[in-house]
Amino acid sequence: MRRAALVCCTLLLLTACNRTSKKDNVEPPAELTEIPAAIGVQQLWSHNVGEGEERLGIRQHPVLADGRVYAADLEGNVYALDAESGKALWQVETGLRLSGGPGAGEGTVAVGSLDGEVVALNPDSGEERWRAKASSEVIATPAVGGGLVIVRANDGRVFAFGLTDGERRWVYDRGLPSLTLRGNGAPLIAEGAVFLGYDNGTVVALRLADGVQQWEQAVAVGEGRTELERMVDIDGELIVDAQEVFAAAYNGQLLAIALQGGRPLWNRELSSYGGLALAGERVLVSDDDGTVWALDRRSGSAVWKQEALAHRWLTTPAVQGDYAVVGDLEGYLHWLKLEDGALAARERLTRDPIRATPQVAGDLLYAVGTNGELGAYRLQ
Repeated sequence: MRRAALVCCTLLLLTACNRTSKKDNVEPPAELTEIPAAIGVQQLWSHNVGEGEERLGIRQHPVLADGRVYAADLEGNVYALDAESGKALWQVETGLRLSGGPGAGEGTVAVGSLDGEVVALNPDSGEERWRAKASSEVIATPAVGGGLVIVRANDGRVFAFGLTDGERRWVYDRGLPSLTLRGNGAPLIAEGAVFLGYDNGTVVALRLADGVQQWEQAVAVGEGRTELERMVDIDGELIVDAQEVFAAAYNGQLLAIALQGGRPLWNRELSSYGGLALAGERVLVSDDDGTVWALDRRSGSAVWKQEALAHRWLTTPAVQGDYAVVGDLEGYLHWLKLEDGALAARERLTRDPIRATPQVAGDLLYAVGTNGELGAYRLQ
């Protein structure tokens, strides 16, 4: 009960922060000034994919696969849209309070609910294939790969369900701190393993086939007199490539980790409630003050930083062509040059916040506001 009360208090606190305004924010968001547009940005289409994210506060985003965009809402609807035109292909009602956004891959769309249920759908028609049960609410996007659907429950357990039948293959159990940020980092499948960032500031690698832990590495250690000061959640996107894993913690640091063995390679003091993106030899991150950083992936040294968007509650960056893209609390999308971080363009999707990480497929970028407004953008 104590943990539940603390988590509820934290949710209220963070929700209030995400809805912040100049009146009630200790540090008001930076004023936006006119910028000389270095590029043209065209909005191809927009489509509403349901409400609920504003109440959830967990950065729920759509997923792109095989020329389609899949999204889910708190009312139980799953949507499939044509990625190029935005045309609705199908919509199904599951009867569940869906959360965390759908995961897609290997001919399956999977999404979890606030009641711990997981449903798998046919991506072509939305027809339900199976349902399974996790131990608590699922507020992270499921990962699909290797013939499995990997689901992370809010109590720290990770479940692997068979892709075709929904039967439980394995479960990994792990305790959590008593006070955490609202949200969970989604599991990431790569190189025959499942990678997870945990609320105690560690990254864990599990063998995909059976869930056996391969290694664990601390990114940050909670310090301070209160539980609030000791929060070191890793809730945002991890980066995994053939050699390294990159992770950033709240109230902590950004760490580069060797993929094999989990040995730390370098670290940099930096606090982020979001995740990371990789652009060639640069790691991109928005810190909790609203500064966007580009770091050298080999050393962690700063290549550039952009402070013009301070205190605007930025999303995790996305990479579209030669630009980094972040959303903010007033529904704006900002394009920054990867070369030097200079602001190159700005478009407004909605007057509600953009919390979810923008998604990129091909030459198109997709962003969604907390009111469910989903937009697709192309650089001109």
